[in-house]
Amino acid sequence: MDAMNHIDATGPLPLAERASEGGFTESLDAALAGFLAEQNSIVAEISESAAELVTSIESLVQGGKRLRPRFAYWGYVGAGGDRSDDGIVRAAAALELFQAAALIHDDVIDRSATRRGRPSVHKAFEHNHARQGWARDGARFGEAAAILVGDLCLSLSEQLFATAAPAGSPARVIFDGMRTQVMAGQYLDVLEESAGPTSPDADVLRRARTILRYKSAKYSTENPLLLGGALAGADSSLLAGYSAFALPIGEAFQLRDDVLGVFGDPAVTGKPAGDDLREGKRTEMIAHALLRASGADRDFIQERLGADDLLGDEIARMTDILETSGALQATESSIEELSERGFSALAGLPVAEDVRSQLRTLGEAVINRAA
Repeated sequence: MDAMNHIDATGPLPLAERASEGGFTESLDAALAGFLAEQNSIVAEISESAAELVTSIESLVQGGKRLRPRFAYWGYVGAGGDRSDDGIVRAAAALELFQAAALIHDDVIDRSATRRGRPSVHKAFEHNHARQGWARDGARFGEAAAILVGDLCLSLSEQLFATAAPAGSPARVIFDGMRTQVMAGQYLDVLEESAGPTSPDADVLRRARTILRYKSAKYSTENPLLLGGALAGADSSLLAGYSAFALPIGEAFQLRDDVLGVFGDPAVTGKPAGDDLREGKRTEMIAHALLRASGADRDFIQERLGADDLLGDEIARMTDILETSGALQATESSIEELSERGFSALAGLPVAEDVRSQLRTLGEAVINRAA
């Protein structure tokens, strides 16, 4: 899930934005801290050593811009939700835990060494293995521990969301569907890395867009907005309007992430330059290059993208191909078209003007970011 490499950018919210949300993000932070502290105590009763599982989650969810919770919050408010009801806070906290689980597992799948400028969870466990001088393979230990941390995080997300939305409720149906979509999208992403080089080019763009939509776009913007609306009792018309706005914004979000995965500033993204090329991500930008590049350049991408021994000059060559073939520009054009479609739908939403303004601010933030 390459979107996850960059979309968890940290940093405080502007004071004006925090004020407009009436302390929502502060309540969210407190809810997460309190819930995880309880879980830490529960796990510590089993073994102090096992408490490190929860400690890893606590570290990962600290800070961040809370984009998914904020989409959920404004979807809730836009549908007339009571801002004093803490149900939206608990649902949003569950979204953060789901996101954390996805990040942990994604870093294992992609063999990413860093997250937010720090060692990823599996690397942190591997480093601890080395410091302690433990037996057997440290890398394998780190991956196994991270998988278990991610699994626990998924379980805790489910546990917390159940306190906000009962089984069978509209919000519950959306939450369950979101989880299935992400897992299916992630598998298609992994599948494309292996099967892509031998698959027909005729539908390479369709495959890339399907992966983009289900592994990232829907759960990054659309489903959080729908969850918030559903918790407030939004009707089908408003939910359809939310989707018309949020899905294209989410797809533009992911495409921006694809660009940052190759051309982003490492000092800002927290990832090495060209990291998606090392990981072999067959993004929509890569799909454009495969359709537009010369035969030799196309063959080079097919043979060397994601190679274990990929060299720095080969990354530079791929980056150049993405620019000279027009793949980068085609991706930027798609971002622009999707943005226009989403914001056009936003203009027609039957919500209060402050809600529309906040949703526009969020949409612009995810599309125009540098990390």
